[in-house]
Amino acid sequence: MIVENLKIFLQNVYKNSLLVNILLEILTYFDIILIQEPPWSKIHKIPSSLNCEGNPLMGSNHHPNWMIYARFPSNNKDFPRVLVYVNIRLSTLHFLLRKDIFNHRDVSLISFSINNICSYILNVYSDSSHTTLKYLKDTEANINNIVLMTGDFNIRDSLWDSSFPFHSFASNDLIILADSFNLALFSPTNPCLTRYSNTPGELNSVIDLMFLHFDFSKLDQHSILLESYLSSDHAPLTVTIPLSEEVVQTSKLTLASKSDQESEFIKDVISNFKGLDMTSIKNSDKLDQVIKQFGSIIDNIWTKNAKKSRISKHSKQWWMEDCSRSLDIYRSSKSLEN
Repeated sequence: MIVENLKIFLQNVYKNSLLVNILLEILTYFDIILIQEPPWSKIHKIPSSLNCEGNPLMGSNHHPNWMIYARFPSNNKDFPRVLVYVNIRLSTLHFLLRKDIFNHRDVSLISFSINNICSYILNVYSDSSHTTLKYLKDTEANINNIVLMTGDFNIRDSLWDSSFPFHSFASNDLIILADSFNLALFSPTNPCLTRYSNTPGELNSVIDLMFLHFDFSKLDQHSILLESYLSSDHAPLTVTIPLSEEVVQTSKLTLASKSDQESEFIKDVISNFKGLDMTSIKNSDKLDQVIKQFGSIIDNIWTKNAKKSRISKHSKQWWMEDCSRSLDIYRSSKSLEN
């Protein structure tokens, strides 16, 4: 399947399960749905050897047409405040929730691959104490090719809200963070408020923002669906991100056979495998999580140890040092046996 663009919808749903069900049912023409403040409650009970009534299975809304990506909570107070739905028609793009890079209840970093290029989308909820912004600022992450960072940032600032006359120190940190990811704040095609307060005396505001990669400077920006916030107090945002149908790679990562880098790669893989927590594997879902976690670890170890080499018209993907040695022997002996 050729994917020319990603059509993305995002909204803070204010923990409304019915609203999420409606979105999953009607937004079939979107590719990705980014949710902030999702519902998280008991779905049903699952069999238990210790409890005859069964144990509660906690989670959020599921739908057969959507793949859900959510960080599994470590306790009852650690439930996620962001999650991602990806349309099942995009399963070939190999989406992953990258907890190996950001592991926080208010951050969903998902990766996907197209034309052998790994790209990222960052979904954020930051409370009024700016907890998530501080976490992202303090977490070292060398990530290339984030195409979108968006969500509910809970920051009022005159930079994006003409009805607010002040400048916030938190917005400085946000802009610096975005710049470190090669992202820039984009203005909507229809500038308007995004959050509509139900609290008497509290003003409406613009706190849902969208940061896009610098390469999208000519993009027709994004839209705020002012009439579509339904039972939430946040208006939805939408954007369509173009993707290349064909990407010509100019470099590749390689590990030379029997090199120090190859030895370090193998050593790191074995060490991380030994360090995996196997005690938590009690069902197939947990097993799948551990497998995905280990796969992400291997990807990172490969990136750390591999060497970037330029691909030219003379490059031969199958050519190795052994091939060069054998060719030299043949040239010296001129023997068909060599």
